[in-house]
Amino acid sequence: MLSHSRAGLAWGLLGVTAFSFTVPFTRVAVAEGGMAPLFIGGGRAVIAALLAAAALAFTRQRLPRGVQWARLAVVAGGVVVGFPVLTSFALATASAGHSAVVIALLPAATAVLAVLRGHERPPTRFWVLAAVGATAALLFASVQGAAFSGLHWSDLLLLGAVLAAGIGYAEGGLLARQLGAWQTISWALVLSSPLMLLLTLFSMRQHPPTGTPLQWAAFGYLGVVSMFLGFFAWYRGLAVGPMTQVSQVQLVQPVLTICWAASFLGEPLTWPVVLGGLTVIAGAGAAVRTRLGRTATGTAKATAPQRAETPERAGAPRG
Repeated sequence: MLSHSRAGLAWGLLGVTAFSFTVPFTRVAVAEGGMAPLFIGGGRAVIAALLAAAALAFTRQRLPRGVQWARLAVVAGGVVVGFPVLTSFALATASAGHSAVVIALLPAATAVLAVLRGHERPPTRFWVLAAVGATAALLFASVQGAAFSGLHWSDLLLLGAVLAAGIGYAEGGLLARQLGAWQTISWALVLSSPLMLLLTLFSMRQHPPTGTPLQWAAFGYLGVVSMFLGFFAWYRGLAVGPMTQVSQVQLVQPVLTICWAASFLGEPLTWPVVLGGLTVIAGAGAAVRTRLGRTATGTAKATAPQRAETPERAGAPRG
Protein backbone atom coordinates (compact mmCIF):
# COMPACT_ATOMS: atom_id res chain seq x y z
CA MET A 1 0.00 0.00 0.00
CA LEU A 2 2.89 2.31 0.79
CA SER A 3 4.57 1.80 -2.59
CA HIS A 4 1.19 2.29 -4.28
CA SER A 5 0.78 5.67 -2.54
CA ARG A 6 4.34 6.69 -3.45
CA ALA A 7 3.65 5.87 -7.08
CA GLY A 8 0.66 8.21 -7.08
CA LEU A 9 2.72 10.99 -5.49
CA ALA A 10 5.58 10.48 -7.99
CA TRP A 11 3.24 10.72 -10.98
CA GLY A 12 1.56 13.75 -9.41
CA LEU A 13 4.90 15.50 -8.85
CA LEU A 14 5.89 14.91 -12.47
CA GLY A 15 2.63 16.46 -13.65
CA VAL A 16 2.94 19.44 -11.30
CA THR A 17 6.49 20.11 -12.47
CA ALA A 18 5.23 20.27 -16.05
CA PHE A 19 2.37 22.59 -15.00
CA SER A 20 4.68 24.89 -13.01
CA PHE A 21 5.98 26.42 -16.26
CA THR A 22 2.47 27.23 -17.51
CA VAL A 23 2.03 30.60 -15.82
CA PRO A 24 5.42 32.11 -16.74
CA PHE A 25 5.23 30.79 -20.32
CA THR A 26 1.69 32.18 -20.68
CA ARG A 27 3.02 35.49 -19.42
CA VAL A 28 5.76 35.35 -22.08
CA ALA A 29 3.24 34.60 -24.84
CA VAL A 30 0.86 37.45 -23.91
CA ALA A 31 3.61 40.00 -23.29
CA GLU A 32 3.33 43.35 -25.10
CA GLY A 33 3.26 42.79 -28.82
CA GLY A 34 2.53 39.12 -28.36
CA MET A 35 -0.52 36.93 -28.84
CA ALA A 36 -4.11 37.58 -27.81
CA PRO A 37 -5.19 35.79 -24.62
CA LEU A 38 -8.14 34.11 -26.38
CA PHE A 39 -5.83 32.77 -29.09
CA ILE A 40 -3.51 31.29 -26.46
CA GLY A 41 -6.34 29.78 -24.42
CA GLY A 42 -8.06 28.28 -27.47
CA GLY A 43 -5.05 27.55 -29.66
CA ARG A 44 -3.19 25.51 -27.06
CA ALA A 45 -6.28 23.31 -26.68
CA VAL A 46 -6.53 22.83 -30.45
CA ILE A 47 -2.91 21.67 -30.63
CA ALA A 48 -3.43 19.28 -27.73
CA ALA A 49 -6.68 17.98 -29.26
CA LEU A 50 -4.89 17.07 -32.49
CA LEU A 51 -2.28 15.12 -30.52
CA ALA A 52 -5.00 13.51 -28.42
CA ALA A 53 -7.04 12.42 -31.45
CA ALA A 54 -3.95 10.88 -33.04
CA ALA A 55 -3.06 9.01 -29.84
CA LEU A 56 -6.61 7.69 -29.38
CA ALA A 57 -6.83 6.56 -33.01
CA PHE A 58 -3.37 4.96 -33.05
CA THR A 59 -4.06 2.93 -29.90
CA ARG A 60 -7.65 2.15 -30.96
CA GLN A 61 -9.26 3.26 -27.72
CA ARG A 62 -12.91 2.39 -27.30
CA LEU A 63 -15.42 5.22 -27.10
CA PRO A 64 -16.65 6.39 -23.67
CA ARG A 65 -20.16 5.27 -22.83
CA GLY A 66 -23.32 6.93 -21.58
CA VAL A 67 -22.80 9.23 -18.62
CA GLN A 68 -19.05 9.18 -19.15
CA TRP A 69 -19.52 11.74 -21.92
CA ALA A 70 -21.24 14.10 -19.49
CA ARG A 71 -18.43 13.63 -17.00
CA LEU A 72 -15.89 14.31 -19.74
CA ALA A 73 -17.74 17.55 -20.47
CA VAL A 74 -17.19 18.57 -16.84
CA VAL A 75 -13.48 17.79 -17.13
CA ALA A 76 -13.23 19.69 -20.42
CA GLY A 77 -15.11 22.68 -19.03
CA GLY A 78 -12.69 22.89 -16.11
CA VAL A 79 -9.22 22.13 -17.45
CA VAL A 80 -9.53 22.56 -21.23
CA VAL A 81 -11.75 25.65 -21.40
CA GLY A 82 -11.99 27.30 -17.99
CA PHE A 83 -8.48 27.31 -16.56
CA PRO A 84 -6.49 28.04 -19.77
CA VAL A 85 -8.78 30.81 -21.02
CA LEU A 86 -9.22 32.54 -17.64
CA THR A 87 -5.51 32.46 -16.79
CA SER A 88 -4.57 33.72 -20.26
CA PHE A 89 -6.75 36.80 -19.81
CA ALA A 90 -5.56 37.31 -16.22
CA LEU A 91 -1.88 37.12 -17.16
CA ALA A 92 -2.32 39.88 -19.72
CA THR A 93 -2.14 42.27 -16.74
CA ALA A 94 -1.09 40.25 -13.67
CA SER A 95 2.49 39.19 -12.99
CA ALA A 96 3.44 35.52 -12.98
CA GLY A 97 4.53 35.64 -9.33
CA HIS A 98 1.30 37.29 -8.17
CA SER A 99 -0.78 34.80 -10.17
CA ALA A 100 1.14 31.84 -8.76
CA VAL A 101 0.22 32.82 -5.20
CA VAL A 102 -3.49 33.07 -6.00
CA ILE A 103 -3.33 29.74 -7.86
CA ALA A 104 -1.79 28.26 -4.70
CA LEU A 105 -5.41 27.82 -3.59
CA LEU A 106 -5.72 24.97 -6.08
CA PRO A 107 -4.58 22.12 -3.76
CA ALA A 108 -7.21 22.96 -1.17
CA ALA A 109 -9.84 23.54 -3.86
CA THR A 110 -9.09 20.16 -5.40
CA ALA A 111 -9.25 18.44 -2.01
CA VAL A 112 -12.55 20.14 -1.11
CA LEU A 113 -14.15 19.27 -4.44
CA ALA A 114 -12.85 15.70 -4.25
CA VAL A 115 -14.49 15.39 -0.83
CA LEU A 116 -17.78 16.78 -2.14
CA ARG A 117 -17.69 14.64 -5.26
CA GLY A 118 -16.97 11.52 -3.19
CA HIS A 119 -19.80 12.30 -0.72
CA GLU A 120 -17.45 12.07 2.26
CA ARG A 121 -17.74 13.77 5.64
CA PRO A 122 -14.43 15.37 6.67
CA PRO A 123 -13.94 16.90 10.13
CA THR A 124 -14.93 20.50 10.77
CA ARG A 125 -11.25 21.43 11.09
CA PHE A 126 -10.76 20.62 7.41
CA TRP A 127 -13.38 23.15 6.33
CA VAL A 128 -12.06 25.81 8.73
CA LEU A 129 -8.51 25.53 7.43
CA ALA A 130 -9.68 25.50 3.82
CA ALA A 131 -11.61 28.73 4.48
CA VAL A 132 -8.55 30.29 6.15
CA GLY A 133 -6.45 29.48 3.09
CA ALA A 134 -9.05 31.03 0.77
CA THR A 135 -9.23 34.17 2.92
CA ALA A 136 -5.44 34.47 2.94
CA ALA A 137 -5.33 34.34 -0.85
CA LEU A 138 -8.06 36.98 -1.15
CA LEU A 139 -6.27 39.29 1.31
CA PHE A 140 -2.99 38.82 -0.52
CA ALA A 141 -4.59 39.63 -3.86
CA SER A 142 -6.20 42.76 -2.38
CA VAL A 143 -2.94 43.98 -0.84
CA GLN A 144 -1.02 43.38 -4.05
CA GLY A 145 -3.62 45.29 -6.05
CA ALA A 146 -2.52 48.91 -6.06
CA ALA A 147 -2.23 50.00 -2.46
CA PHE A 148 -5.17 48.24 -0.87
CA SER A 149 -7.54 49.32 -3.64
CA GLY A 150 -9.20 45.92 -3.61
CA LEU A 151 -9.33 42.97 -5.92
CA HIS A 152 -8.49 43.56 -9.55
CA TRP A 153 -10.37 41.94 -12.41
CA SER A 154 -7.36 39.70 -13.01
CA ASP A 155 -7.65 38.36 -9.45
CA LEU A 156 -11.26 37.36 -10.00
CA LEU A 157 -10.27 35.63 -13.24
CA LEU A 158 -7.56 33.71 -11.39
CA LEU A 159 -9.97 32.65 -8.64
CA GLY A 160 -12.42 31.49 -11.29
CA ALA A 161 -9.60 29.53 -12.94
CA VAL A 162 -8.82 27.84 -9.61
CA LEU A 163 -12.44 26.79 -9.18
CA ALA A 164 -12.64 25.51 -12.76
CA ALA A 165 -9.42 23.52 -12.45
CA GLY A 166 -10.43 22.08 -9.08
CA ILE A 167 -13.68 20.77 -10.55
CA GLY A 168 -11.88 19.36 -13.58
CA TYR A 169 -9.18 17.72 -11.47
CA ALA A 170 -11.61 16.10 -9.06
CA GLU A 171 -13.91 14.75 -11.76
CA GLY A 172 -11.02 13.78 -14.01
CA GLY A 173 -9.26 11.90 -11.22
CA LEU A 174 -12.37 9.79 -10.61
CA LEU A 175 -13.05 9.24 -14.29
CA ALA A 176 -9.42 8.23 -14.94
CA ARG A 177 -10.08 5.12 -12.84
CA GLN A 178 -12.53 4.00 -15.51
CA LEU A 179 -11.08 5.32 -18.77
CA GLY A 180 -7.40 5.56 -17.90
CA ALA A 181 -5.25 8.60 -17.15
CA TRP A 182 -4.18 9.83 -20.57
CA GLN A 183 -7.41 8.64 -22.17
CA THR A 184 -9.45 10.91 -19.88
CA ILE A 185 -7.69 14.14 -20.86
CA SER A 186 -7.52 13.01 -24.49
CA TRP A 187 -11.27 12.43 -24.77
CA ALA A 188 -11.91 15.73 -22.95
CA LEU A 189 -9.72 17.54 -25.46
CA VAL A 190 -11.44 15.90 -28.42
CA LEU A 191 -14.87 16.66 -26.99
CA SER A 192 -14.09 20.34 -26.54
CA SER A 193 -12.14 20.75 -29.81
CA PRO A 194 -15.02 22.21 -31.91
CA LEU A 195 -15.60 25.01 -29.39
CA MET A 196 -11.90 25.72 -28.92
CA LEU A 197 -11.35 25.76 -32.69
CA LEU A 198 -14.14 28.32 -33.11
CA LEU A 199 -12.66 30.50 -30.35
CA THR A 200 -9.22 30.27 -31.93
CA LEU A 201 -10.48 31.20 -35.41
CA PHE A 202 -12.51 34.07 -33.95
CA SER A 203 -9.44 35.40 -32.17
CA MET A 204 -7.29 35.03 -35.29
CA ARG A 205 -9.83 37.03 -37.28
CA GLN A 206 -9.97 39.80 -34.70
CA HIS A 207 -6.25 39.85 -33.91
CA PRO A 208 -3.97 37.92 -36.29
CA PRO A 209 -1.39 36.22 -34.03
CA THR A 210 2.10 37.65 -34.02
CA GLY A 211 5.04 36.98 -31.79
CA THR A 212 8.76 36.48 -31.43
CA PRO A 213 10.32 33.01 -31.78
CA LEU A 214 10.46 32.85 -27.97
CA GLN A 215 6.74 33.60 -27.71
CA TRP A 216 5.88 30.92 -30.27
CA ALA A 217 8.09 28.45 -28.38
CA ALA A 218 6.22 29.28 -25.17
CA PHE A 219 2.92 28.78 -26.98
CA GLY A 220 4.14 25.41 -28.25
CA TYR A 221 4.98 24.32 -24.71
CA LEU A 222 1.52 25.32 -23.52
CA GLY A 223 -0.13 23.21 -26.21
CA VAL A 224 2.07 20.12 -26.11
CA VAL A 225 3.11 19.87 -22.45
CA SER A 226 0.81 22.00 -20.28
CA MET A 227 -2.33 20.99 -22.15
CA PHE A 228 -1.48 17.39 -23.06
CA LEU A 229 1.59 15.53 -21.78
CA GLY A 230 1.45 17.01 -18.27
CA PHE A 231 -2.04 15.58 -17.79
CA PHE A 232 -0.79 12.08 -18.58
CA ALA A 233 1.20 12.13 -15.36
CA TRP A 234 -1.26 14.22 -13.33
CA TYR A 235 -4.38 12.16 -13.95
CA ARG A 236 -2.34 8.99 -13.55
CA GLY A 237 -1.34 10.20 -10.09
CA LEU A 238 -4.91 11.14 -9.18
CA ALA A 239 -6.19 7.77 -10.41
CA VAL A 240 -3.63 5.84 -8.34
CA GLY A 241 -4.42 8.15 -5.43
CA PRO A 242 -5.52 8.68 -2.83
CA MET A 243 -6.73 11.81 -4.56
CA THR A 244 -6.65 14.10 -1.51
CA GLN A 245 -3.06 13.06 -0.81
CA VAL A 246 -1.86 13.48 -4.39
CA SER A 247 -3.50 16.92 -4.50
CA GLN A 248 -1.04 17.99 -1.77
CA VAL A 249 1.77 17.75 -4.34
CA GLN A 250 0.29 20.87 -5.95
CA LEU A 251 1.66 22.83 -3.00
CA VAL A 252 5.07 22.87 -4.69
CA GLN A 253 3.66 24.34 -7.92
CA PRO A 254 3.44 28.00 -6.82
CA VAL A 255 6.93 27.77 -5.33
CA LEU A 256 8.33 26.45 -8.61
CA THR A 257 6.34 28.97 -10.63
CA ILE A 258 7.62 31.93 -8.61
CA CYS A 259 11.18 30.62 -9.05
CA TRP A 260 10.71 30.31 -12.82
CA ALA A 261 9.18 33.80 -12.96
CA ALA A 262 12.18 35.24 -11.16
CA SER A 263 14.67 33.29 -13.29
CA PHE A 264 13.11 33.66 -16.75
CA LEU A 265 11.10 36.87 -16.51
CA GLY A 266 13.22 38.82 -14.04
CA GLU A 267 10.28 39.37 -11.68
CA PRO A 268 11.48 40.46 -8.22
CA LEU A 269 10.88 38.22 -5.22
CA THR A 270 9.27 40.89 -3.04
CA TRP A 271 8.38 40.27 0.58
CA PRO A 272 4.61 40.54 -0.08
CA VAL A 273 4.89 37.79 -2.70
CA VAL A 274 7.05 35.58 -0.47
CA LEU A 275 4.95 36.06 2.68
CA GLY A 276 1.68 35.82 0.78
CA GLY A 277 2.82 32.65 -0.92
CA LEU A 278 3.95 31.04 2.34
CA THR A 279 0.65 31.95 4.04
CA VAL A 280 -1.53 30.55 1.27
CA ILE A 281 0.60 27.42 0.93
CA ALA A 282 0.57 26.84 4.70
CA GLY A 283 -3.20 27.20 4.85
CA ALA A 284 -3.78 24.88 1.91
CA GLY A 285 -1.27 22.37 3.26
CA ALA A 286 -2.89 22.32 6.70
CA ALA A 287 -6.32 21.68 5.16
CA VAL A 288 -5.05 18.86 2.98
CA ARG A 289 -3.06 17.26 5.82
CA THR A 290 -6.16 17.34 8.01
CA ARG A 291 -7.99 15.44 5.30
CA LEU A 292 -5.06 12.99 5.04
CA GLY A 293 -5.26 12.22 8.75
CA ARG A 294 -8.95 11.46 8.36
CA THR A 295 -8.24 9.22 5.35
CA ALA A 296 -5.51 7.33 7.18
CA THR A 297 -7.85 6.67 10.10
CA GLY A 298 -10.56 5.43 7.77
CA THR A 299 -8.11 3.15 5.99
CA ALA A 300 -6.92 1.60 9.22
CA LYS A 301 -10.50 0.75 10.17
CA ALA A 302 -11.40 -0.66 6.76
CA THR A 303 -12.29 -4.28 6.39
CA ALA A 304 -10.34 -6.65 4.15
CA PRO A 305 -12.83 -6.42 1.25
CA GLN A 306 -12.80 -2.62 1.52
CA ARG A 307 -9.00 -2.52 1.40
CA ALA A 308 -9.10 -4.51 -1.77
CA GLU A 309 -11.01 -1.74 -3.55
CA THR A 310 -7.94 -0.08 -5.06
CA PRO A 311 -7.83 2.17 -8.10
CA GLU A 312 -6.63 -0.80 -10.17
CA ARG A 313 -9.82 -2.70 -9.33
CA ALA A 314 -11.77 0.40 -10.26
CA GLY A 315 -10.20 0.46 -13.70
CA ALA A 316 -7.06 2.57 -13.23
CA PRO A 317 -4.41 2.20 -15.88
CA ARG A 318 -1.52 -0.13 -15.14
CA GLY A 319 2.15 0.17 -15.83
